[in-house]
Amino acid sequence: MKIQTFPILKTERLTLREIKESDSDVILYLRSDKSINKFINRPENRKTKNISDAINHIKKLNTETKSNKSFSWGITLNGNPEIIGTICLWNFSKDYKTAEVGYDLNPNFQKKGIMSESLKSVINFGFIELCVDRIEAFTHIQNDNSKKLLVKNGFSIIEDKKDNDDLSNLVFEIRKPK
Repeated sequence: MKIQTFPILKTERLTLREIKESDSDVILYLRSDKSINKFINRPENRKTKNISDAINHIKKLNTETKSNKSFSWGITLNGNPEIIGTICLWNFSKDYKTAEVGYDLNPNFQKKGIMSESLKSVINFGFIELCVDRIEAFTHIQNDNSKKLLVKNGFSIIEDKKDNDDLSNLVFEIRKPK
């Protein structure tokens, strides 16, 4: 797997684009707002507390994308460059056959099918462009919206897999169609 240029993904309503340092205000909001992060248990060293942290996070994301270690997109409505959420494929297995998906969305844009549309596009990218066989998602047992999103998009719970970093998470997966 080697992607040379940033993979911009387009859907009917959305453009998933590279996250830039100029997006730092939005990234700070998405990574620090209590309602958005209600079910996320980040270690202290991964928390975003100020603009400097947001810029450093963006730089890290872009470095990892350039080295094909992860792919992070800012979700925008077509015709409006402002990010309303993010979605990523990361935590690849050593053989690059499994990846993890993660996402967040401004509450003003939730329950409009935006994350479902984004997720479909990223799943397609993972299976077709990156040739992964399986995509996992870790979500808090009480995060009903995330669980519904995953099931709606073809994910199912892996009953015997635990998230050792956060035992309150369920692990879901979707496998590449044969």
